[in-house]
Amino acid sequence: MAETFSRGDAQYWPIYGSSNTTERNSPYASLVRLLRSHSPTSSQLFGLLALFISGGILLFLLGLTVTAVGIGFVVFLPLIIISSPVWIPVFIGVGGFLSVAGFLVGTLAVVSWAYRYFRGRHPVGSDQMDYARGRIYDTASHVKDYAREYGGYFHGRAKDAAPGA
Repeated sequence: MAETFSRGDAQYWPIYGSSNTTERNSPYASLVRLLRSHSPTSSQLFGLLALFISGGILLFLLGLTVTAVGIGFVVFLPLIIISSPVWIPVFIGVGGFLSVAGFLVGTLAVVSWAYRYFRGRHPVGSDQMDYARGRIYDTASHVKDYAREYGGYFHGRAKDAAPGA
């Protein structure tokens, strides 16, 4: 293992094969020391290598996919053009059917939940619904009390503003 010499924050590695100190302080030696102090660790190098390998594989797969889609589009384009009068109504029909079926399922779920809630069977979320109803009732009663307390003030001001009314 190489012996290191440190002076302050900088760490200096000995340059083998040189005997005098002028060669150690040459610009080449200082550049080598700078590169060694900023060199990545082996785990960083393996991570970078894994990044390049996985990125290359993904780039290759992307190229294969784009090529396959392009070739498939060129091969099946005549079939798509010839059969397009059939596909457009099929897509509209299937989309409409799925939309209606989804709305029907959603409506049935809401009606079923409301039926169980009003029959007292406590469906999922009914406790949150009761809490929200209580909060709304409390807020409404506070607003009503506030209006009763300060309502006379506003009515009196309105009479002062329009004495003939």
